[in-house]
Amino acid sequence: MSTPNLPSRRLFLGMAATVPLAMTGVLTAGRSARAAAGSPYVMAYFTESRRGLGTSYGLHLAVSTDALQWMPLNQNQPVVTPTGGDGGLRDPFILRKQDGTFVVLATDLKGTDWTKKSQVIHVWDSADLRSFDNYRLLKLHEMDTHSWAPEAFWDASRGQYAVIYSAVNSSGHNVIMVNYTTDFRTVTSPQVFFDPGYDVIDGSLAMNVGGVNYLYFKARNSLVGARSASLEPGSFTVFTSGLAPQGGIEAPILAQADGTWFLWGDANAIFYAWQTDDLSTGTWTATDRRVYTQPLNSKHAGIQPISQAVYDGMVAQWGKPAWNRLKSYNFPDRFWRHADYLGRIDPYPFDPYTDSQWKLAPGLADASGVSFQSVNFPTRYLRHSYYQLRLDVNDGTTRFAQDATFHRTAGLADASWTSFRSHSHPDRYIRHYDYALRIDPITTAVGRADATFSLGY
Repeated sequence: MSTPNLPSRRLFLGMAATVPLAMTGVLTAGRSARAAAGSPYVMAYFTESRRGLGTSYGLHLAVSTDALQWMPLNQNQPVVTPTGGDGGLRDPFILRKQDGTFVVLATDLKGTDWTKKSQVIHVWDSADLRSFDNYRLLKLHEMDTHSWAPEAFWDASRGQYAVIYSAVNSSGHNVIMVNYTTDFRTVTSPQVFFDPGYDVIDGSLAMNVGGVNYLYFKARNSLVGARSASLEPGSFTVFTSGLAPQGGIEAPILAQADGTWFLWGDANAIFYAWQTDDLSTGTWTATDRRVYTQPLNSKHAGIQPISQAVYDGMVAQWGKPAWNRLKSYNFPDRFWRHADYLGRIDPYPFDPYTDSQWKLAPGLADASGVSFQSVNFPTRYLRHSYYQLRLDVNDGTTRFAQDATFHRTAGLADASWTSFRSHSHPDRYIRHYDYALRIDPITTAVGRADATFSLGY
């Protein structure tokens, strides 16, 4: 949930060199995602872009094999959209239930009118995250307040699921509330789950990590952690100071991959993350931004481990993107785009976001190569002209085909990344210089870094 002054939830990783971090304190990402080694993951989110061109208040899904690099499904369009309440959702959360099926919860809000006070949340059931059934609105309380950023967990001591969410209680500030349920159709009366005496929002849990439960939340524009040996309402105590990049952050998520815990958060649609090998230490290190890529236009996400069969079924059902984005190696906050028909790298996010989407077509001059076809100007391709990359209309000439064809090679700065050699000038590679894309001979370490890119989504 994103509000002007209040805390909110969910997050991604940041590069220490470019993101000033308050590194004191333990933060563990909300929606705790723990899985066996090699298990894939699903991310649920909604979308917003700078000028609203990519905004959609429906349920979006992405998948990952490492919980770091994400592939949007259904061409980054929603797989289902609410028909009740405010007609849109924010802050979706997926819970795998005790019977192996899933339930989807989300805030009932379309847009950013924080004065709306919905007492309900959206709910769907799903057997396999390919179909979403039994849509309903679940009423949580009768109070004159909102029901933001719902999450749920299984409380074995009660034999019930707990639904936690943000609301204003009689205290007059935002707290984390809880209701209990067995079926996500009826709930018990609300109780205060966590109230440190000041505004908190976007509560997320990491449960039974070395016998301790960790609750992470947004407070004072940073992510703060509390912990408890039980899951009882009122039992959590704060044990960290805030963690945030400049400008504040919200929406914590905790995901464990190959023994490492990652804490994700959302700073105005830019996901950052930190990592630790031990949640109990309270020591977090900023994760290199090179190693993760958030789904395009994603906001306030939730992460859940899934089986390989569910992953395969989702990809078969919803399809891989028909486009790619390319990220800079030495400026990993920047992506390829065209602007005024010139190629360049700019910081994500931006609008029109479609300027950064490319269809990798077989090379116009050599099918073993690649040509970069614009998604939003499909008659135009990137080609070099006087060594600068331009987005020009394909005129059908041999010269154009040669200038618009490139050959993929192992990354010049990192062989796990990608570089692109010019077809017509094979001694030159695509690189950025003063953020403009061009082709140059590469002879230095800086040049090799400038000419190395990640091909993803």
